[in-house]
Parts: sequence; structure tokens; C-alpha cells
Amino acid sequence: MITGMGVVAPNGTSLVEFSEAIRNGISGIKHDAQLESLLFSCQIAGKPEITAERLQQYFTDLELRNLDSTGISYGVIAAMDAWKDAGLLPADKDEPYWDYGTIFGTGTSGIDKFRVAMNKIDALQIRKLGSTVVTQTMASGVSAAIAGKLGLGNQISTNSSACATGVESILTAYQRIKHAEASIMLAGSTSDSGPYIWGGFDAMKVCTYKHNHEPEKGSRPMSATASGFVPGSGAGAMVLENLDHAVNRGAKIYAEILGGHINSGGQRGEGTLTAPNSTAVKRCIQLAVKNAGIEPEQIDVINAHLTATAKDMLEIENWSEALGRSGLNFPYINSLKGMIGHAISAAGSIECVASVLELAQGFIFPNLNIEDLHPGIAAIVHPDRIPRKCVNKQFDILAKASFGFGDVNACIILKRYQHG
Repeated sequence: MITGMGVVAPNGTSLVEFSEAIRNGISGIKHDAQLESLLFSCQIAGKPEITAERLQQYFTDLELRNLDSTGISYGVIAAMDAWKDAGLLPADKDEPYWDYGTIFGTGTSGIDKFRVAMNKIDALQIRKLGSTVVTQTMASGVSAAIAGKLGLGNQISTNSSACATGVESILTAYQRIKHAEASIMLAGSTSDSGPYIWGGFDAMKVCTYKHNHEPEKGSRPMSATASGFVPGSGAGAMVLENLDHAVNRGAKIYAEILGGHINSGGQRGEGTLTAPNSTAVKRCIQLAVKNAGIEPEQIDVINAHLTATAKDMLEIENWSEALGRSGLNFPYINSLKGMIGHAISAAGSIECVASVLELAQGFIFPNLNIEDLHPGIAAIVHPDRIPRKCVNKQFDILAKASFGFGDVNACIILKRYQHG
């Protein structure tokens, strides 16, 4: 069961703000002056806005004095908000929660901190590195920070599987709960922001450069004029526990995880380091459905990966073939990336939070910037199944998938919780 959530997204850094933003199709993508000054082709981005006052609610003055990792900042805020939302408190100072843990993913950690450290080393100033370089640049820095804030004593781990990281973290935590190895697991993922994260993608020419003058129009999943993704960042988090544990402590329950699947195409066939193996994608979706104990026809909504690149058409084909559904029989489908861009390692967790909000509150958030639906997609999915405005509709089952570099895939099946 999912009993708490937190989010730090470009269009909302609290659950209430984020929920309102995705309902109303509010974009968090803006012009980025730093990217322009560095001569990036893509000069727009989705970057959460966190004030100094907000940071002081989560970190001590000493921690803030040396904190130079947006990924850790985002992750800690989302995680602590999810913990509070679940009605939980940090452990006391003498003993941790032995049955509570976290799996919190990331792609990189503290890249700005690492850059400063490298400059100091090159300048022969190793004594000026400070004591927080290791803890902020090690991959597990975010899960370690969260565990320390909350006093978690079960598994404390950071996973990293490119764009599949967020969904993978939730499914891995779900398995730990399912096998009774923990009572509560805090799952999620985060991503650093800024040019040193996004530069490589700009160099690969997978980011759009055609909408620098109109940022909110830049991210265009399923559009015929999609020209590449918009870089984004942030963090999403959720608290998982079994039903008995949640009911016994009187927790509110947002939704249920029915199951899922994680796999790889092994970079065989059409799969490469940067391109998906469609056979593996379809297999991941089908095995997720099987693991969840449902039939493909029971899926009401798909919260897709859909990045606003040339691969959008291929993803739609894979969904259709995996589920054996098309036209008006195809589930409703949406992509959050039109509002926040591609948050890389945080994408899956932020999008899972959006998915759970849809289930719990009974709506399907709109797809932005589809003034010109890709004709190939229109031939597979009836346009009515691709909402451009918020659809207020109670539904039961949602499939969320993320597909990442390295030919890795993760698909999770979520269900609306019905009391009794």
C-alpha cells in the first residue's frame, strides 16, 4: 500500500502544488539563462524552485553551509514530506527503526560539489576540500542522508538505472515489503539539475532547440513537431507498507501496488546502449500485467514514458502490441513530460506520484502541446484516448512504465484503493 507521498517537481514542490499543477496542465519549464550563457542548443529546462527558507526546514545551518548537491536537497525534501504525509515521525535519538528502510535512486550525486572538488585538487588545495565531499558525491549520498534524517535501520540503498530508476526503486521496495523483510519502505528517486548534468544530452542532440523563445511549448510528447526532450530535474517519494500494518496504525491509503516487472533487452536485436529493444519493452509490460494478476483489458490509464523524441511512435506501438489494444479500445494515455520535461533518474518517481494522485483523486491529467498529434500515433490510438484537457473520471487500474539508457525497462501496475 502507498500511504505517503512527497514531490519536488518543476511545476510544484509540494504535493498540493503539484496536484493542482498537473490537473490544470501547468508547465514548470522555463528559460534558463545559465544554459544560454554556456551556448547550449536547448536553453530551456524544468528546474524546481526551492527557497533558502524552505531548505532551512529540512537541513541544519551547518548542513546548509556545505551543501552543494541539488539531488540530495530534492531527495531529502521529497522523502521527509512523504514521511510526514504518511503520519510518521523520525526515530528517537537512541535507536533506529529496525523495520523501516529506504531505496532511493539517483543517476549522479553532487556533480556541482564534485566539480568544485576537482578544481581544488587541480589547484593543489586538497586540504580545502572539506569533510562533506565524499558524502555528497557518493551515489548513496541521498539514501544515507534520508536514513539519517529519519533514523531508518533496515535496508538503506541507492539504485541507479537511468530513466528507469524511479519505477525500479518503488518495485524493489515493494518486493521487500511483500517478502516481509521490512514493515515500511520509503522509495523514490532524485536527479541533480544544471548544465553539468544536462550538457551530455545537449551534445547528443536529443534535446529540443526549437522553442527557446517559448519554453512552455518545448516539451511535446506524441506531437508531430516534437523535436527532442527538455531536460528536467527534481525528486519523487512514497511510503510503502502492507495493508495490515497500514490499517493497524490508522494510516490513510492512496493506492495499492498490484505488481510489476523489471528487465533489459541486453542491447541485443534493435536494442543498444541508447535505443530500446522492443521485444524486451513488450515483454516487460506483459510480465508486469501477469505479475499483477490482471488482464490487459483491465488497464484504464497508461502513464507513459514518452519523451517527445522520435521514439514516441515506437513506444506507442509497443504498448499497443503488448496489450493487444488499439483505437478506442486503447487505454487513456498521458505523459507528464509535457509539463516538467524529462527529469532523467527522477522521472519515474515523480511520474509515479502523479499516477497515484490520478488514481486517488479521480482524474486523468492532460497532455500538453499536442496541437498536431503524430499521424502514426493517431493511426494506433484514437485521439479521444489522448486527453488534451483534464478528464475528471474515477478509474481503477493504471500502468506506469519507464524505459532507460542501457536498454533497461520497468513497469508497475497501480490500483485505486477501495476501503473495505
